[in-house]
Amino acid sequence: MNRTEFNQSHGCDHFSCPERSVSPAVYILLYVCSAAVVLLTVCGNLLIIISVLHFKQLHTPTNMLLLSLAVPDFLVGALVMPSMFIWTIESCWIFGRDFCICFWMICCFLLNSSIYNIALIAVDRYLAISNPFLYMNRVSVRITAVVIIFDWCVMLIYILAVMFFNGNFTISVMCPGECYYILNEIWAVIDLIYSFIFPLSIIIILYTRVFVIAKKHATAIRELNNHTRPKTQKITSHSMKSERKAAKVLGILVSVFLVCLLPYFIYSLLGYAIGIQTETFQKILIILYLNSTINPVIYALFYPWFRRCVKLIITLQIFQTDSALINVLS
Repeated sequence: MNRTEFNQSHGCDHFSCPERSVSPAVYILLYVCSAAVVLLTVCGNLLIIISVLHFKQLHTPTNMLLLSLAVPDFLVGALVMPSMFIWTIESCWIFGRDFCICFWMICCFLLNSSIYNIALIAVDRYLAISNPFLYMNRVSVRITAVVIIFDWCVMLIYILAVMFFNGNFTISVMCPGECYYILNEIWAVIDLIYSFIFPLSIIIILYTRVFVIAKKHATAIRELNNHTRPKTQKITSHSMKSERKAAKVLGILVSVFLVCLLPYFIYSLLGYAIGIQTETFQKILIILYLNSTINPVIYALFYPWFRRCVKLIITLQIFQTDSALINVLS
C-alpha cells in the first residue's frame, strides 16, 4: 500500500484522536487484561531464558534454539505489546513519530527472528530424528550458537533493507494519532515470501517428515514386539503414545502459527482492496503478537524439565551453591 492509497482509504482530515466510546469499567478491564497478557508473555519467556542459561544440564543444541526463540518473544512482551495495547485501547497513537519508527523496526525484527527460530527448531528436530548419529556427532552447542547469531544478523540486514529500499520511506505517522508501516507492492510480496511462505513451508514440511519418521519407528517397534516376548508390549504402548503426542504437537504448532500470522500477511497484500479499518488492523496485530505469548506453552510446557525449573526458580533454590548442577531431567 503506497501513500496515496493509504490517504484515500484512511483519510487525513481529522487532527485529533477520536474520543473513547467505552464505559470506565470496560476501559479499566481492557487495561487489566492487557497487563495480564504482557505479564504472561514476559514471565513465561523469562522463565525459559533463566532455565536454559542457569542449569548446565539444559545446555543442549535444542535448548539453545528454545532460548533464541524465548529472547525475541520476551522482547515482544516487554517492548512491543505495551505500546500496541495502549494504541488499541486509546484508539490513538500517543507516542509521536520517532517512537513510531522505532516501534515498527523493533516489531519487524522481533517478528522475523521469532518465525525463523521456529523454523530452526523444525530443522533441529528433523535432523535429530532422521539421522541421530550424525546429529549427536556434528551438531553441538557451539555450532548452534553460530547458526543463531547468523540468523539474527540476517534478520537485521533484511529489516534495514526494507527500511531503506522500499521506495517511499516506509514508516511515518500519516495522520495525527496514527502510526503505520507501509510497504509498496514489490516489498509486500517479498515480505510475504521471506517472512511467511518460506519459513512456514520449512515448518510444515519438516514437521510432517518428523511425524512420518516417528510413525515408521513406532510401526517397526510394534512388528518387532509381535515376534518377541509379551512383556515387550509396554514398548509398543509407549511408542504409540509418543506417536499420538507427536501428532498433537504438530497440529498445535501449525494451527497456532497460521492463526497468529495468516491474518497479518493477508492484510499486507489485500488490506487496501478489502478496506480494512484501523480498528481491524490493530486487532490483527494483537493476534500476531499473541504468538509470542503462546510459544512458551508450545515449546516449553510440553517438557517436564520446564516445570521442575519453574519450581526451583520460584522457590529461589537457584541461588543456592551449585544449583546449576541440579538434575532437572530426571
